[in-house]
Amino acid sequence: MANRQSLKELQERLAQRLTAARTEAATASWLAVEAGGQAFLFPLVQAGEIFPCGGIRSVPYTKPWYLGVAALRGGLQGVVDLVTLMPGGSRDAVVTDRVTSESRLVSLHGALGVNAVLLIDRLLGLRQSSGFTAAGDPPPGSPAYVTRVLTDGEGRSWLEVDLQALAGDPEFLSIAA
Repeated sequence: MANRQSLKELQERLAQRLTAARTEAATASWLAVEAGGQAFLFPLVQAGEIFPCGGIRSVPYTKPWYLGVAALRGGLQGVVDLVTLMPGGSRDAVVTDRVTSESRLVSLHGALGVNAVLLIDRLLGLRQSSGFTAAGDPPPGSPAYVTRVLTDGEGRSWLEVDLQALAGDPEFLSIAA
């Protein structure tokens, strides 16, 4: 009898945890990342998979932010350096000097129709909109896909990047130098 009671309690605890996990996943709004010391928020519904950084093959005659291609899950993905892509990003920095064990490639969601991944310095986890307050418009000269600046409870500034707008940006789609 005691075993049945323990099994029943275990099942109830597991059911509660599963319900809580579904609720947490449903309320997460963004994938938080860092690149070049700047914090970015990608809408979770627009982000795809996260891959370890490696196996990038350079492509000649492309823009400085286009690092090349990587074979990921049996397909070729264009690799874009988020730091260099952003206005004011360092064009002189050698990417290989920045790549660490924490660096990742974040793919754009397949529904966006672009086979591309963004090189980021590190993942910062999932964030909910309730943890941020609007801090104003993007910095002057920001591209249209940088939608706004948010501030978290610790006072850190975050740039929200609309990956759908990025995928449709003519500059982003034109990689030739």
